[in-house]
Order: sequence, then structure tokens, then C-alpha cells
Amino acid sequence: MNTTAKPTHLGRKISKIRELRGMKQEALAIAIGVSQQTVSTIENSEEVEEKVLTKIAEALGVSVEGIKNFSEEAVLNIIGNTYNIDNASSAFNFNCAFNPLEKLIESYEENKRLYERLLQAEKDKVAYLEQLKK
Repeated sequence: MNTTAKPTHLGRKISKIRELRGMKQEALAIAIGVSQQTVSTIENSEEVEEKVLTKIAEALGVSVEGIKNFSEEAVLNIIGNTYNIDNASSAFNFNCAFNPLEKLIESYEENKRLYERLLQAEKDKVAYLEQLKK
């Protein structure tokens, strides 16, 4: 049994991401400063130079890691869990687009700063009144 990992085909991943973005090869070619034929060659290659991959990632609006880790199964899973195929007009995404815990901590930090400013203002008032009293 062969247990070696199948190498990732970066060209196919670039092609799928480009298609999901609704971008044609010509548009990607213009964005990275090459010909459409070069983009086609890149998309048929298993390996892509890091410098070229960086340009492509920037043009597609994703990170280099996003391209390297792209998985069609993950995309289909997200789409399947996000939309109700039976009634697409009433599809809702109930997944949080932010981390609720981070928002809670952020809110706590803002309230803490506000409380500290109010407390300092009261201390300043007391000090001012004591100074007036003397």
C-alpha cells in the first residue's frame, strides 16, 4: 500500500479560485502582467514559483496560504451548510462572521476604559472641591 501524499496541484487550485471569483484567464493575465497563454500554462502546472504565486494571490484577492490550502470539498461544504437549496430566496447564514468571545472581551475593555475615565473625572472634581474648601 502506497501511503505517500499526493502532491497538491497549485495550478488547478488557482483555476478554481479564479473561476469562483468570476475572473477570466485574460483578466488574471492582465492583472499579473503576463499573457493569457502563460496563465493557462500556470493553471496546468503542479508547481508555481513563489513570486508568481504571490502576484496571483494578490490579483485574486486571497492569501498565498489560501491558494495552497484551497479545498473544493471545503467550499462545497460551506455552500451546502449556508444555503437552503429548497428555498434559495429564504437562505440564511446562521454562522457568526466574528468571534463572539472577542467581541465580548472588546466590549469589556471599552467599558473598563470608560469606567476609568469617569472615575478619574470624579476624583478630579473631589480634588477641585477640596481645594476650593481651603
